[in-house]
Amino acid sequence: MAVNKTNNEKKVAAFFDVDNTLVRGATTILFGKIAFRDGTIKRRDIWRFAFEQMMFIRRGEKNNSLAGFKERALSVTKGYSLSSLEPLMQTVYESEIKPRLWPKTVAAVKEHLAQGHEVWLITAAPVELAELIAKDLGATGALGTVVARNNGVLTGELVGEALHGRAKRNAAKKLAVERGISLSRSWAYSDSVNDLPLLTLVKHAVAVNPDKALTRYAEAANWDILRFKKRDLKRG
Repeated sequence: MAVNKTNNEKKVAAFFDVDNTLVRGATTILFGKIAFRDGTIKRRDIWRFAFEQMMFIRRGEKNNSLAGFKERALSVTKGYSLSSLEPLMQTVYESEIKPRLWPKTVAAVKEHLAQGHEVWLITAAPVELAELIAKDLGATGALGTVVARNNGVLTGELVGEALHGRAKRNAAKKLAVERGISLSRSWAYSDSVNDLPLLTLVKHAVAVNPDKALTRYAEAANWDILRFKKRDLKRG
């Protein structure tokens, strides 16, 4: 006979958004930068990547159009085998993503782990990139957008929807059921007002480099707010 755990017996987790929360910029677009240099992406596509990276850093996730940007970026991988892209993803992580990890957000990841909390990255970026980051940081795991594949070749189509907005909330709730996590005792970190569905799902919400709309909400809700500058990357 199954025994239901009380809330205090359940696990505590911390959910971290990735782009502009854990990493300065958009990981999908950083992937595009290296993929172009490697010859995977054509010149006409790199200008779109460069523009979207610039707008992402300047504006953050101001609206749902960014989810569309990321879906188009993922579609560029159509026709490539996952095995051929895996070494490229490792290069992207080491050369572009790792140097852009915000030291104080990484410190928060480590602190949660030290307290025995599960730590999950949850992002609209490709799940493979999210898993690379999670593995390097020692996090419990990662949830991300999944691109469909046929016999190991990426189709450019998404499996389900991009892990963005309400989809993040749904993914966190599903994970909590599967792993016995108490959401009423857990944490979430994000930069975007689009992640309010996730941030309001847990007890402890932290706004990291928040956009204007999230700043207003976080201040009204008396949430912790963390702000970083580019120069902080060199202090890690």
